[in-house]
Amino acid sequence: MEINLPEVLAEVTTAFERYEAALAANDTTVLDELFWDSPHTLRYGAGENLYGIAAIRAFRNARPAPGARELLRTAITTYGRDFATANVEFRRPGVDRTGRQSQTWLRTPEGWRVVAAHVSWMG
Repeated sequence: MEINLPEVLAEVTTAFERYEAALAANDTTVLDELFWDSPHTLRYGAGENLYGIAAIRAFRNARPAPGARELLRTAITTYGRDFATANVEFRRPGVDRTGRQSQTWLRTPEGWRVVAAHVSWMG
């Protein structure tokens, strides 16, 4: 298995950056597009467990815009040509703790999509 093939890493990095921009702008259309449209997709949030794209969409459409965040550290790793992980440590303005986000990305016929995600705060 080849780790971090330059062209694959560039593709996933572009998809991840697109996700970050959409998150800051609360662009739910792009956020929905970047999550795999499947009942198997999941997202564990800081206060919710969401199973399936329908639950993820409902959550996103009901919450206020989270706004911009400062990424402290980003680690994107690709495994072969069709699988990747993206992990970040972040801070939000006015929040005195560090957040963590993990995403599992899969190449689908529609492009790179998040198939699983987890967001949590450190103590």
